Amino acid sequence: MEFKAPIPDTPLDHRRNPVLGKPIDRVDGRLKVTGRATYAAEYAGQGKVAYGYVLPSAIAKGRIAAIDTAAAERAPGVLAVLTYKNASPPQGQGKRSPDGPIAAKKAVPQLADPRIDHYGQPVALVVAETFEQARSASRLIQPVYDRTPPASELKPHLAQAIKPEEREPDSAVGDVDAAFAAAPVKLDVTYTTPPQSQAMMEPHATIAAWEGDKLTLHTSHQMISHGIGSVAATLNMRKENVRMVSRFVGGGFGGKLDVWPDCILAALASRKLGGRPVKVVLARPQMFEMTGHRPQTLQRLKLGAERDGRLTAIAHDTWCDNNPNETFYETAAMATRSLYAAPNRRTSHRLVHLDIPVGCSMRAPGEAVGLLALECAMDELAEKLDLDPIELRVRNEPKEDPEKHVPYSTRQLIPCMREGARRIGWERRKARPGDVRDGRWQVGLGMAAATRNVILQPSSCRITLNPDGTATARMAMTDIGTGTYTIMTQVAADMLGLPIDKVSVLMGDTDFPHAAGSGGSFGANSAGSALYAACEVLREKLAQAAGVDPAQARLEDGRLVAGNVSKTLVQLAAGQPVEAAAEFKPGDLTEQYAQQSYGAHFVEAAVDMDTGEIRVRRMVSVVTAGRILNEKTARSQCLGGMTMGLGAALTEELVMDPRFTSYVNHDLAEYHVPVNADVADLEVIFLPELDDKASPLKSKGLGELGICGVGAAVANAVYNACGVRIRDYPLTLDKVMAGRRPA
Repeated sequence: MEFKAPIPDTPLDHRRNPVLGKPIDRVDGRLKVTGRATYAAEYAGQGKVAYGYVLPSAIAKGRIAAIDTAAAERAPGVLAVLTYKNASPPQGQGKRSPDGPIAAKKAVPQLADPRIDHYGQPVALVVAETFEQARSASRLIQPVYDRTPPASELKPHLAQAIKPEEREPDSAVGDVDAAFAAAPVKLDVTYTTPPQSQAMMEPHATIAAWEGDKLTLHTSHQMISHGIGSVAATLNMRKENVRMVSRFVGGGFGGKLDVWPDCILAALASRKLGGRPVKVVLARPQMFEMTGHRPQTLQRLKLGAERDGRLTAIAHDTWCDNNPNETFYETAAMATRSLYAAPNRRTSHRLVHLDIPVGCSMRAPGEAVGLLALECAMDELAEKLDLDPIELRVRNEPKEDPEKHVPYSTRQLIPCMREGARRIGWERRKARPGDVRDGRWQVGLGMAAATRNVILQPSSCRITLNPDGTATARMAMTDIGTGTYTIMTQVAADMLGLPIDKVSVLMGDTDFPHAAGSGGSFGANSAGSALYAACEVLREKLAQAAGVDPAQARLEDGRLVAGNVSKTLVQLAAGQPVEAAAEFKPGDLTEQYAQQSYGAHFVEAAVDMDTGEIRVRRMVSVVTAGRILNEKTARSQCLGGMTMGLGAALTEELVMDPRFTSYVNHDLAEYHVPVNADVADLEVIFLPELDDKASPLKSKGLGELGICGVGAAVANAVYNACGVRIRDYPLTLDKVMAGRRPA
């Protein structure tokens, strides 16, 4: 089923007592709080599970000259030791799979050759009867390396940057350089953001088992329908012979969009042991270098404006780094293409290949770091112009997408800013930094706009009306803690006119119909649209069984009603399950309109006059994202995004030892994320909105919007508090103190 915009009224718009949008509790909540929600490492496989422990590389670049595994193989309980010498069968070498639009598009061979491409790369897998035996035996392996000095730092290698081939890295409208040179008011600033880790609660984990030529992987993965393509490409097997199961995922934040070593190594080891299940769980320090992270960026922004604040030129040029085998880059300037009006504009992205661990998606890739720079630059420009930061943004509100020249599907950025200003008490803000004191604290207010592009992906769903009048939906969707089980249950309940407790949603298994998975803020909208379509097909089937015109039939209160006909769903099932399936395709939903979710973040921050310590006292976020599918889970998503944005502003940074390209703070003790004491008063407000150009649900992506712009609002509040403008994230107290010293 293919939808085209604008979408007419749907059954979801006319329910007398809708459950969609209501803040109902999570349907899987009881399973989680009672420990009955099964995560990847907790499945009891077919037969006794063996345990694998990964030995990582201790160098950044070079080759394994020798690796002696004899002592490890003799150790108690050891069943096998895999290295590049005996890992079989031959694996695919980075071939791109034609299916997999966002992630998991290529082979990810492990232990395939002696080459070392980054610190922490697996060099051996020890498999034993117990985890402790495998770990102990791994320490008996002492590889000998031929080392090559690594390239480890971004700035010294900017001259080697390349233009990426994917995702339209550059855009240009007008003559930016001439307009900037002629502008009465100019700003030319550079911001840097550090590498960051997803640091999700559940580690990467896989239990692999073979039955003949069929492989089952109980694993922690966000997009299993695409993940099986990556596994198949790696192991040179048919995709139909791979089954991935990820019924519950303990957080991903983009770090589980790809297939990582635990998955492939467990599969190789299980085959080596004749199909016996093998469990591989990465230790927390291994995750920081063996899986992905958010790359660091360097961003130069040039803003030219008339004296009334209207922009005449915007240039946003960005650089980031990644491993030489990777093509992923941070699309940091993408939001700049649509957020503000200016007749002359340029954005560019460049990628520097370094001998570092793999960079990949992390929550709101692109916007999360790009808005850290753009929204601070707008604050700096407002000060140059002696304008209120909100007023500057209002004066540069575009009437249409300034680069695509198509209308916005919906755009309520100005209402978000106005409401946020009212809630935070923006009228109290003093334009001159350092004018507000509270004892030893200097107090300031800051704000930033938020935007995130809307993406849709093809998805499918199968729904069954059971003989007892209940319904069961099945799809290979995932729930990474965002509440997808609950949202899908609400969609089905409203579409079928059933109460929540009469609907079951089964997900997280590639034996079910293909689904988008969780990532890119497209999960709920894409999978929910497939569920919507399947329910529509079921309604038509039931109407035909009842002998009525499907166009006149509606489902409500466990009945099908059309004119004078009213039959219960139990009657229509007639003792047999009734199945319906549908595939959702986005169609031209994103072609005729620019689709973005919007918001505005406001922060009250205090800076200690003596120590430079920063404390965020209050945060207010006002967002619009079409129909809010569940008010409670949506608020939780925004709170989580705000907290991550606070971390990006103040604490989060992977610190590299450039000699080895290893991250020295590779655990949750030293990689600092915000804790309860750091998060004081958070408030989330949703402005009413239905977007009939976005999807049949008339909703837009929300999960990543919450982090976009938050760090810039914090930085702007810190500047307003103490007058120190920090352009190198995170905003640590040493940088505050350095900014206070006379030059």
